[in-house]
Amino acid sequence: MSKLDGESESNLRKAFEEAEKNSPAIVFIDELDAIAPKREKTHGEIERRIVSQLSTFMDGLKQRSHAIIMAATNRLDSIDRALRRFGRFDREVDIGIPDAVGRLEILRIHTKNMKLADDVDLVQIGNETHGYVGADLKSLCSEAALQQIREKMDVIDLEEDTIDAEVVDSLAVTQDNFRFALNQLTSTFLRDIVDEIPTTTWKDIGGLEDVKRQLQALVQYPVEHPQKYLKFGIIPLHGVLLFGPPGCGKTLLAEAVANECQVNFISYEISELLTMPYEESRVNIDNIFYKACQTAPCILFFDELDAIVKSRGDSGTTAECVINHL
Repeated sequence: MSKLDGESESNLRKAFEEAEKNSPAIVFIDELDAIAPKREKTHGEIERRIVSQLSTFMDGLKQRSHAIIMAATNRLDSIDRALRRFGRFDREVDIGIPDAVGRLEILRIHTKNMKLADDVDLVQIGNETHGYVGADLKSLCSEAALQQIREKMDVIDLEEDTIDAEVVDSLAVTQDNFRFALNQLTSTFLRDIVDEIPTTTWKDIGGLEDVKRQLQALVQYPVEHPQKYLKFGIIPLHGVLLFGPPGCGKTLLAEAVANECQVNFISYEISELLTMPYEESRVNIDNIFYKACQTAPCILFFDELDAIVKSRGDSGTTAECVINHL
């Protein structure tokens, strides 16, 4: 992208000409949403022209040139519709979030050159990192290694050019180092909607023993023992409504069950949706549910649900539309 008039289009033309000249070739455009957003939602004239030029160039590619145009984005809905038509970017591949097996493979790749202590259980770490992508797992391994170095700082002489071999041999990343790193990092996928990772446990909540038992039966056990429920043909519940006076511990209970289950926790206040135009609220709801499904197992907690119910009397309001969409 360039602020100079016509330079962005010229650069794009040169890239396509170079690809055709040196075919077979692949032209890779990273962060496509930055240069080709929906034209009705952008005020920049350059972006509008780029979308038109890119569409024209893709339509004009000769079949025999064997030039393939690939692009990447993490905001698919922001891409102009014209570029997603047949003959352009008409094949879309959802990379998705790696499952437990995939996470274990990634962890093994990033720890193959690390000295691990005997207590390190990569299988367990892989099972606990729901919603983590490759970059997150790489950061996790790096943070764990840095924590091991921090713990040995008292025996490392920073003024020396080399580190004593005995000290180097004593450096081994432990399970506690990984545990520390897990408490410091959040999945990139959830970072914009998760303020902090819940640390509340059942022991932190006084009383409410009957409520705890109900939540364990409704939420915790199905998550911890899914195969047993599947074996007996029991379908776990997908919705639980906590009700009670202000300050009775509803949010704490939701955080505790998420922490005890070791699942992702997304908390969202319904009142925030009511301050937005309906279309924006709808997009936010879609985004929240999509991220919850992609990072499952996950608890999606809507706080202050009564705020939306109070407003439902007025038909046609944002509250009415938000309830229907939920």
